[in-house]
Amino acid sequence: MTQPKRQTTLACMSGGDWTDRENDAVVAAYFSMLGEELAGQSYNKAAHNRVLQEQTGRSRGSIEFKLCNVSAAVRCFAQPMINGYLPRYNFQSTLEDAVARWLAQHPQWEAGLARPQVTGMAEGHPLEMTVPPTLKNSPPPDETEKLQAVARRFDVAGRDERNRALGLSGEELVYHHERGQLLRHGRDDLARRVRWVSREDGDGAGYDIASFTPEGRDRLIEVKTTSGWERTPFHISRNELAVADARRDDWVLFRLYEFARTPKAFELRPPLEAHVALTATSFQARFG
Repeated sequence: MTQPKRQTTLACMSGGDWTDRENDAVVAAYFSMLGEELAGQSYNKAAHNRVLQEQTGRSRGSIEFKLCNVSAAVRCFAQPMINGYLPRYNFQSTLEDAVARWLAQHPQWEAGLARPQVTGMAEGHPLEMTVPPTLKNSPPPDETEKLQAVARRFDVAGRDERNRALGLSGEELVYHHERGQLLRHGRDDLARRVRWVSREDGDGAGYDIASFTPEGRDRLIEVKTTSGWERTPFHISRNELAVADARRDDWVLFRLYEFARTPKAFELRPPLEAHVALTATSFQARFG
Protein backbone atom coordinates (compact mmCIF):
# COMPACT_ATOMS: atom_id res chain seq x y z
CA MET A 1 0.00 0.00 0.00
CA THR A 2 2.88 2.38 0.74
CA GLN A 3 4.43 2.26 -2.75
CA PRO A 4 1.32 3.29 -4.73
CA LYS A 5 0.78 6.18 -2.32
CA ARG A 6 4.35 7.41 -2.98
CA GLN A 7 3.84 7.18 -6.75
CA THR A 8 0.62 9.21 -6.49
CA THR A 9 2.36 11.88 -4.42
CA LEU A 10 5.23 12.18 -6.89
CA ALA A 11 2.84 12.36 -9.81
CA CYS A 12 1.06 15.28 -8.16
CA MET A 13 4.41 17.00 -7.60
CA SER A 14 5.62 16.53 -11.15
CA GLY A 15 3.78 19.52 -12.62
CA GLY A 16 3.24 23.16 -11.71
CA ASP A 17 5.49 25.56 -9.86
CA TRP A 18 8.49 24.19 -8.03
CA THR A 19 8.18 24.18 -4.25
CA ASP A 20 10.81 25.61 -1.92
CA ARG A 21 11.88 22.07 -1.04
CA GLU A 22 12.36 21.19 -4.70
CA ASN A 23 14.20 24.43 -5.40
CA ASP A 24 16.49 23.84 -2.44
CA ALA A 25 17.28 20.33 -3.71
CA VAL A 26 18.14 21.41 -7.24
CA VAL A 27 20.22 24.38 -6.04
CA ALA A 28 22.16 22.15 -3.64
CA ALA A 29 22.85 19.66 -6.45
CA TYR A 30 23.95 22.50 -8.74
CA PHE A 31 26.47 23.87 -6.25
CA SER A 32 27.74 20.36 -5.55
CA MET A 33 28.48 19.87 -9.26
CA LEU A 34 29.89 23.38 -9.60
CA GLY A 35 32.27 22.85 -6.69
CA GLU A 36 33.58 19.64 -8.25
CA GLU A 37 33.97 21.34 -11.63
CA LEU A 38 35.90 24.29 -10.20
CA ALA A 39 38.15 21.88 -8.31
CA GLY A 40 38.93 20.06 -11.56
CA GLN A 41 37.17 16.90 -10.40
CA SER A 42 35.02 14.70 -12.63
CA TYR A 43 31.33 14.30 -11.82
CA ASN A 44 28.29 12.66 -13.36
CA LYS A 45 25.47 15.01 -14.35
CA ALA A 46 23.18 12.10 -15.19
CA ALA A 47 23.64 10.62 -11.72
CA HIS A 48 22.75 13.94 -10.10
CA ASN A 49 19.70 14.15 -12.35
CA ARG A 50 18.52 10.70 -11.27
CA VAL A 51 18.82 11.65 -7.61
CA LEU A 52 16.82 14.83 -8.23
CA GLN A 53 14.15 12.79 -10.02
CA GLU A 54 13.82 10.70 -6.86
CA GLN A 55 13.75 13.77 -4.64
CA THR A 56 11.24 15.78 -6.64
CA GLY A 57 9.26 13.42 -8.87
CA ARG A 58 10.12 15.64 -11.84
CA SER A 59 11.13 14.28 -15.22
CA ARG A 60 14.69 14.19 -16.51
CA GLY A 61 13.94 16.93 -19.05
CA SER A 62 12.24 19.12 -16.45
CA ILE A 63 15.27 18.89 -14.19
CA GLU A 64 17.66 19.67 -17.06
CA PHE A 65 15.65 22.78 -17.86
CA LYS A 66 15.57 23.77 -14.18
CA LEU A 67 19.34 23.43 -13.90
CA CYS A 68 19.62 25.92 -16.76
CA ASN A 69 17.37 28.22 -14.72
CA VAL A 70 19.76 27.79 -11.80
CA SER A 71 22.66 28.80 -14.07
CA ALA A 72 20.86 32.05 -14.75
CA ALA A 73 20.03 32.58 -11.09
CA VAL A 74 23.56 32.02 -9.84
CA ARG A 75 24.87 34.36 -12.52
CA CYS A 76 22.56 37.01 -11.09
CA PHE A 77 24.35 36.47 -7.77
CA ALA A 78 27.79 36.98 -9.40
CA GLN A 79 28.61 33.29 -9.10
CA PRO A 80 30.30 31.10 -11.74
CA MET A 81 28.11 28.77 -13.79
CA ILE A 82 28.44 25.09 -14.66
CA ASN A 83 29.73 24.51 -18.17
CA GLY A 84 27.00 23.01 -20.33
CA TYR A 85 23.96 24.36 -18.50
CA LEU A 86 23.25 27.46 -20.58
CA PRO A 87 21.38 30.06 -18.54
CA ARG A 88 17.63 30.41 -19.01
CA TYR A 89 16.28 33.55 -17.35
CA ASN A 90 12.57 32.71 -17.22
CA PHE A 91 12.72 31.68 -13.57
CA GLN A 92 10.56 32.70 -10.61
CA SER A 93 11.72 34.73 -7.63
CA THR A 94 11.41 31.63 -5.45
CA LEU A 95 14.52 30.27 -7.21
CA GLU A 96 16.39 33.48 -6.35
CA ASP A 97 15.38 32.91 -2.73
CA ALA A 98 16.67 29.33 -2.87
CA VAL A 99 20.09 30.49 -4.13
CA ALA A 100 20.19 33.17 -1.42
CA ARG A 101 19.36 30.54 1.22
CA TRP A 102 22.09 28.20 0.00
CA LEU A 103 24.73 30.96 0.02
CA ALA A 104 23.67 32.07 3.50
CA GLN A 105 23.97 28.50 4.77
CA HIS A 106 27.41 28.03 3.17
CA PRO A 107 29.39 31.22 3.95
CA GLN A 108 32.66 29.43 3.23
CA TRP A 109 31.70 28.97 -0.43
CA GLU A 110 32.31 32.53 -1.62
CA ALA A 111 35.55 32.87 0.34
CA GLY A 112 36.70 29.62 -1.26
CA LEU A 113 36.28 31.05 -4.76
CA ALA A 114 39.16 33.43 -4.08
CA ARG A 115 41.87 30.87 -3.31
CA PRO A 116 43.39 29.35 -6.45
CA GLN A 117 43.98 32.24 -8.79
CA VAL A 118 47.20 33.98 -7.74
CA THR A 119 49.74 31.19 -8.30
CA GLY A 120 49.82 31.43 -12.08
CA MET A 121 49.96 35.19 -12.06
CA ALA A 122 52.87 35.17 -9.64
CA GLU A 123 54.74 33.19 -12.27
CA GLY A 124 54.28 35.98 -14.78
CA HIS A 125 51.22 35.00 -16.83
CA PRO A 126 49.45 38.21 -17.92
CA LEU A 127 45.79 38.85 -17.32
CA GLU A 128 43.39 38.81 -20.25
CA MET A 129 42.41 42.44 -20.76
CA THR A 130 39.09 43.16 -22.44
CA VAL A 131 37.16 46.19 -23.67
CA PRO A 132 34.89 47.81 -21.04
CA PRO A 133 31.21 46.96 -21.63
CA THR A 134 30.35 50.61 -22.26
CA LEU A 135 32.87 50.86 -25.10
CA LYS A 136 31.72 47.79 -27.00
CA ASN A 137 29.83 48.32 -30.25
CA SER A 138 26.98 46.07 -29.16
CA PRO A 139 23.94 46.61 -26.94
CA PRO A 140 23.71 44.96 -23.51
CA PRO A 141 22.30 41.42 -23.54
CA ASP A 142 18.52 41.12 -23.26
CA GLU A 143 18.83 39.53 -19.82
CA THR A 144 20.73 42.52 -18.36
CA GLU A 145 17.60 43.96 -16.73
CA LYS A 146 16.89 40.66 -14.95
CA LEU A 147 20.50 40.37 -13.78
CA GLN A 148 20.52 43.91 -12.47
CA ALA A 149 17.16 43.53 -10.70
CA VAL A 150 18.35 40.48 -8.75
CA ALA A 151 21.67 42.19 -8.02
CA ARG A 152 19.80 45.15 -6.50
CA ARG A 153 17.43 42.96 -4.50
CA PHE A 154 20.23 40.95 -2.87
CA ASP A 155 22.95 43.66 -2.89
CA VAL A 156 25.37 41.59 -4.94
CA ALA A 157 27.84 44.48 -5.03
CA GLY A 158 27.83 44.51 -1.24
CA ARG A 159 28.42 40.76 -1.12
CA ASP A 160 31.56 41.18 -3.24
CA GLU A 161 32.70 44.15 -1.15
CA ARG A 162 32.31 42.21 2.11
CA ASN A 163 34.11 39.16 0.71
CA ARG A 164 37.52 40.18 2.00
CA ALA A 165 39.23 37.03 0.73
CA LEU A 166 38.02 37.79 -2.79
CA GLY A 167 39.14 41.40 -2.57
CA LEU A 168 42.60 40.55 -1.29
CA SER A 169 43.11 37.87 -3.93
CA GLY A 170 42.09 40.30 -6.64
CA GLU A 171 44.50 42.94 -5.38
CA GLU A 172 47.32 40.41 -5.21
CA LEU A 173 46.58 39.35 -8.77
CA VAL A 174 46.78 42.93 -10.02
CA TYR A 175 49.96 43.57 -8.00
CA HIS A 176 51.71 40.69 -9.79
CA HIS A 177 50.18 41.71 -13.12
CA GLU A 178 51.59 45.22 -12.83
CA ARG A 179 55.03 44.00 -11.88
CA GLY A 180 54.97 41.51 -14.73
CA GLN A 181 53.99 44.16 -17.26
CA LEU A 182 56.88 46.40 -16.23
CA LEU A 183 59.34 43.51 -16.30
CA ARG A 184 58.19 42.61 -19.81
CA HIS A 185 58.94 46.20 -20.85
CA GLY A 186 62.42 46.00 -19.36
CA ARG A 187 61.57 48.32 -16.46
CA ASP A 188 62.94 46.22 -13.62
CA ASP A 189 63.62 49.44 -11.72
CA LEU A 190 59.94 50.40 -11.73
CA ALA A 191 58.74 46.85 -11.07
CA ARG A 192 60.67 46.87 -7.78
CA ARG A 193 58.84 50.05 -6.75
CA VAL A 194 55.28 48.79 -7.28
CA ARG A 195 53.49 48.89 -3.92
CA TRP A 196 50.44 47.08 -2.58
CA VAL A 197 49.25 50.19 -0.78
CA SER A 198 46.06 48.85 0.82
CA ARG A 199 48.02 46.04 2.47
CA GLU A 200 51.00 48.15 3.54
CA ASP A 201 49.25 51.38 4.55
CA GLY A 202 45.57 50.48 4.95
CA ASP A 203 42.48 51.31 2.91
CA GLY A 204 42.43 55.10 3.20
CA ALA A 205 44.49 56.06 0.15
CA GLY A 206 41.66 55.83 -2.37
CA TYR A 207 43.51 53.17 -4.40
CA ASP A 208 44.98 49.72 -3.75
CA ILE A 209 48.09 49.47 -5.93
CA ALA A 210 50.69 52.16 -6.71
CA SER A 211 52.26 51.22 -10.03
CA PHE A 212 53.76 52.91 -13.08
CA THR A 213 53.45 53.05 -16.82
CA PRO A 214 56.53 51.82 -18.73
CA GLU A 215 57.34 55.52 -19.30
CA GLY A 216 57.44 56.11 -15.54
CA ARG A 217 54.11 57.86 -14.95
CA ASP A 218 52.10 57.00 -11.84
CA ARG A 219 49.31 54.42 -12.07
CA LEU A 220 47.06 54.55 -9.00
CA ILE A 221 44.91 51.43 -9.25
CA GLU A 222 41.67 50.75 -7.40
CA VAL A 223 40.83 47.04 -7.76
CA LYS A 224 37.24 45.75 -7.85
CA THR A 225 36.87 41.97 -8.04
CA THR A 226 33.92 39.67 -8.74
CA SER A 227 33.36 36.07 -9.73
CA GLY A 228 30.40 37.33 -11.76
CA TRP A 229 30.13 38.63 -15.29
CA GLU A 230 31.53 41.86 -16.68
CA ARG A 231 28.44 43.97 -15.88
CA THR A 232 28.20 42.95 -12.22
CA PRO A 233 27.70 46.14 -10.17
CA PHE A 234 30.31 47.17 -7.60
CA HIS A 235 30.62 49.51 -4.65
CA ILE A 236 32.91 52.51 -4.72
CA SER A 237 33.54 54.83 -1.79
CA ARG A 238 33.28 58.60 -1.61
CA ASN A 239 37.02 58.75 -0.90
CA GLU A 240 37.86 56.64 -3.96
CA LEU A 241 35.75 58.94 -6.12
CA ALA A 242 37.45 62.00 -4.65
CA VAL A 243 40.92 60.62 -5.39
CA ALA A 244 39.79 59.62 -8.89
CA ASP A 245 38.71 63.20 -9.50
CA ALA A 246 41.83 64.78 -7.97
CA ARG A 247 44.26 62.43 -9.75
CA ARG A 248 42.25 61.67 -12.87
CA ASP A 249 45.32 61.46 -15.11
CA ASP A 250 46.85 58.77 -12.88
CA TRP A 251 43.91 56.95 -11.25
CA VAL A 252 42.38 53.85 -12.84
CA LEU A 253 39.65 51.43 -11.78
CA PHE A 254 40.78 47.87 -12.54
CA ARG A 255 37.72 45.63 -12.82
CA LEU A 256 38.42 41.90 -12.42
CA TYR A 257 35.57 39.54 -13.34
CA GLU A 258 34.94 35.80 -13.76
CA PHE A 259 37.56 35.45 -11.05
CA ALA A 260 36.71 31.88 -10.02
CA ARG A 261 37.69 30.51 -13.43
CA THR A 262 40.15 32.37 -15.67
CA PRO A 263 40.08 36.00 -14.51
CA LYS A 264 39.54 38.71 -17.09
CA ALA A 265 39.81 42.45 -16.60
CA PHE A 266 39.15 45.87 -18.06
CA GLU A 267 40.05 49.38 -16.96
CA LEU A 268 37.85 52.41 -16.40
CA ARG A 269 39.26 55.92 -16.18
CA PRO A 270 37.70 59.06 -14.71
CA PRO A 271 35.18 60.43 -15.01
CA LEU A 272 33.46 57.19 -14.01
CA GLU A 273 30.09 58.72 -14.82
CA ALA A 274 31.00 58.26 -18.48
CA HIS A 275 30.93 54.49 -17.96
CA VAL A 276 28.61 53.69 -15.04
CA ALA A 277 25.57 55.10 -13.25
CA LEU A 278 26.57 56.12 -9.72
CA THR A 279 23.83 55.60 -7.13
CA ALA A 280 24.07 56.74 -3.50
CA THR A 281 23.39 53.69 -1.34
CA SER A 282 24.19 55.02 2.15
CA PHE A 283 24.37 58.28 4.06
CA GLN A 284 26.48 59.39 7.00
CA ALA A 285 24.46 60.40 10.06
CA ARG A 286 25.94 62.71 12.66
CA PHE A 287 24.56 64.52 15.68
CA GLY A 288 24.35 68.30 15.47
